[in-house]
Amino acid sequence: MQRLLAQIGRTQRLNAINVLKRNAGLTVRELAGELGMSYMGAKQICLDLEKDGFLQTFRRHHGVGRPEILYSLTDKAQALFPQADNTVVLSLLDQARKLFGAGAPEKLLYLHYQKLAEGYLAKLEGIGDPLERARKFAKVRDQEGYIANLVEKPLRIVERHHPLQAVLATYPEIAALEKDMVQKVLRMSVTREQTGDGATVQTVYLLS
Repeated sequence: MQRLLAQIGRTQRLNAINVLKRNAGLTVRELAGELGMSYMGAKQICLDLEKDGFLQTFRRHHGVGRPEILYSLTDKAQALFPQADNTVVLSLLDQARKLFGAGAPEKLLYLHYQKLAEGYLAKLEGIGDPLERARKFAKVRDQEGYIANLVEKPLRIVERHHPLQAVLATYPEIAALEKDMVQKVLRMSVTREQTGDGATVQTVYLLS
């Protein structure tokens, strides 16, 4: 990670990566607006980061006229964001299966998410308003590295990073455990949706 940070270098480049992590893709003009800098300055940052393998481009069509070119993060940029030690976690779950049977990993994961829920409930204690609870929860998740944002219409929490993505890929039951945890913490009905993989993974919790 330190090597990658050294490769990125300037703060503006890192700021651009952080902004793009919170979005599915941005044009140079949109990125310039987010960064508060000139179009040409943002364009040069995008070109530099693309050359170094941190950004990629895709096209957005509007039906008429030329499509817009958008920039998004590559999988290489994933290492810049907080990661749990997925290898260790997977190894421990695998050993638990061998020692205690096929259902052991799921039981451990269940206990883990129960403990997480207790921690979140403590942090949200005293917040009765559903919107404020969701806002606080999104802020806590963002601080934990999930790159979380609260969107009010429709009410949902969008997370653009998952520190346990490799574990989730091996144990997809985590999705249901996370949904139940969020539902318990926010005291709301929750639908969990996930799209993408690697640097583009996005988890959405629809709240009602």
